[in-house]
Amino acid sequence: MTYKENFIKFMVNCGVLSFGDFTLKSGRKAPYFVNTGNYKTGMQLAKLGEFYAECIKQNNIPVETLFGPAYKGIPLAVACSIALYNNFETEVNYCFDRKEAKDHGEGGVIVGKKLVDGEKVVIIEDVITAGTAIRQVLPLLKDTADVNITGMVISVDRMEKGQGELSAVQEVYKEFGIKVYPIVTVMDIIDAISNGIVDGKEYLDKMIEYRKTYGVE
Repeated sequence: MTYKENFIKFMVNCGVLSFGDFTLKSGRKAPYFVNTGNYKTGMQLAKLGEFYAECIKQNNIPVETLFGPAYKGIPLAVACSIALYNNFETEVNYCFDRKEAKDHGEGGVIVGKKLVDGEKVVIIEDVITAGTAIRQVLPLLKDTADVNITGMVISVDRMEKGQGELSAVQEVYKEFGIKVYPIVTVMDIIDAISNGIVDGKEYLDKMIEYRKTYGVE
């Protein structure tokens, strides 16, 4: 299996990707649901880091430092940095933000690598829904140093319309010029079901219909 197919199977086994009838926060009725909050063991986190690292390598994303937005991005950035070293002998820095600025010691809101001008930074996140997180962290990163954000890696691109006709991933690129690299897309998930990599063929027609209604290319 490809690393994408392995990741889809991994999500299903972890209870992160499930099929059925779900009402999303947007009010849309969807035949599948991704809940990254269901990752909860050391093994799962270690494997998750390996998939993020594989995505960075497969896409040849230049990186010196991984940034994990608080809170979900923190363990992802740490796990990915470990996997890059263990699996690819690539040593990178990592850092993350505090929710509240530290007012003693060295102060500041960034923990980990002290960012410098021109540093190649990759943002590590779980998913993008409305792009809220990136709108919050970009000013924070740029206030710290004039870093070069070379990409953003997420677990799943739902490839569906946001507020307008563009997807959340497309909106991030249009607004900020940052390319988003998903480990998998919803089309990869549909293909995995079709090819018997994971169960769920009874929901295949609904997923295709959902794509026709809300999907973007």
